[in-house]
Amino acid sequence: MVRYKDWKGERKQKCQRGFATKREAQEWERQFQLQKQANMDMTLESFCKLYEADVRPRLKENTWLTKESIIQSKILPYLGQRKMSEITAKDVIDWQNEMRNQKGKTGKPVSPT
Repeated sequence: MVRYKDWKGERKQKCQRGFATKREAQEWERQFQLQKQANMDMTLESFCKLYEADVRPRLKENTWLTKESIIQSKILPYLGQRKMSEITAKDVIDWQNEMRNQKGKTGKPVSPT
């Protein structure tokens, strides 16, 4: 259970259940607090959840599904567990080079888009 202040300054309470271990619950609590503070020490995965909550209502459903697919299959497997403050331009360039070198199911390089 976490207590926090929302953007209006009102005190709120959030309860999440179903964790297998105390460590998982504490990690969830820490990530939740970082999201509420908009701190750059949050993981990229947590930031993507905030991004979804912010952007999804403004987009058409198919546009969001395309973005979500790219985020889930291409970005998060490589950078998802890294903290936002630790991701550098070099990391992004390395990730881009990795994406360019990938091969499709037929063995041909994937398209640049």
